[in-house]
Amino acid sequence: MLRRTALTKSLLGRLRRFWLDVHLWLGVGLFVVLVPLGLSGAALVWHDALDTAIHPQRFAVSRGDTRLAASAYLDAARKAYGDRATVTQIRMPEDPGQPVIASGRVKGPPPASGQRARTLTAWIDPATARVLDVADTRNELIGVMHRLHGSLLISTPGLGRKVVGWLGWAMSLSCLTGLWLWWPRNGRVARGLRWLRSPSTFNNLHHMFGFWVLVPLLLVSLTGVYISFPETSRKLFGIETAGGPRGGQRPAAAPPLAQPGLPIDMAVAAAMMEKPGARLAAITLPTEGRRPAWRIQFAAEGEGPGATVQVADEDGSIRKGRSPAGPAQPDPLSRTMRKIHDAQDTPWIWQRLVFVTGVAPALLGVTGTVMWLRRRSRRAHLGRLRTGGAD
Repeated sequence: MLRRTALTKSLLGRLRRFWLDVHLWLGVGLFVVLVPLGLSGAALVWHDALDTAIHPQRFAVSRGDTRLAASAYLDAARKAYGDRATVTQIRMPEDPGQPVIASGRVKGPPPASGQRARTLTAWIDPATARVLDVADTRNELIGVMHRLHGSLLISTPGLGRKVVGWLGWAMSLSCLTGLWLWWPRNGRVARGLRWLRSPSTFNNLHHMFGFWVLVPLLLVSLTGVYISFPETSRKLFGIETAGGPRGGQRPAAAPPLAQPGLPIDMAVAAAMMEKPGARLAAITLPTEGRRPAWRIQFAAEGEGPGATVQVADEDGSIRKGRSPAGPAQPDPLSRTMRKIHDAQDTPWIWQRLVFVTGVAPALLGVTGTVMWLRRRSRRAHLGRLRTGGAD
């Protein structure tokens, strides 16, 4: 019986050392990439507030909720872009005090397969159609943070997203191994929650912070994996992927028509007849192809996506079904995963928890590295003592 107990303890000891090595190498080895990934995600929880603080001129709109015809915003965006870009979409304000936002595709050679075309964004005062600012947001601070968090700034199409997905798996494994190592050997969980679990402040900080942030960090990591591998994730959950992107890459979007045949106000009016009383959310201009059509999107009521109406550019008729050139609508599970991961439109408590999970890799990485270095130093010291004793 005693021999069996000793063998069990020996096996558990070896297993604990194995998981400790895995945990340490994940934290120390991936520290350089996990920290910027986490900190950029923490900042993007409040990207709208950051954008307003950095670029206040874009949101200096007139008071009230006065809105003009869509053609006024289209004309304003076209004048602002000049020969640089072609307008592709106009998004209406969700709330009073927000600008109309126009997107435009920069003119030039078509993008390579899997890459997106360069775009310009224009912010327009809803009450006056005055252009407040024009910029390429991709190369601004918030745009760089989005690319850093989504692909680690890797330019190869699809590769960066996959790397981020595997880092999400690594972070998930780090959470689970951390829980194994945190768990008190005597089974007294309440004692494990005490601050003075170790004489080292770094050890106590690592154990306490790691335990309390574990669940939200694991959720954010796993939802990041889902987002990074969308097709595989949908198949795993039995969700249809027909019409969606293959291999994690989106096909290059067709270029917009330089001069649509149907006036924008007529396209909006035709769509409004299909959805009377609905609030206009966005207008996507027709693209080149056999059957170009306007895509008029209406705001959602409650949960779920808004309705989209397609209006034929040639005669203003309503088309049924999804346009081949249009993007596939995300499934409800994907929207939920994205909402959990980004913390957008979520209760304030979850937004703060997601912010903390973004800071967690930096704090846990620093404290874990100090613990690792001290562990190596103790082993080296014991080795020297043994060597000296043998002499």
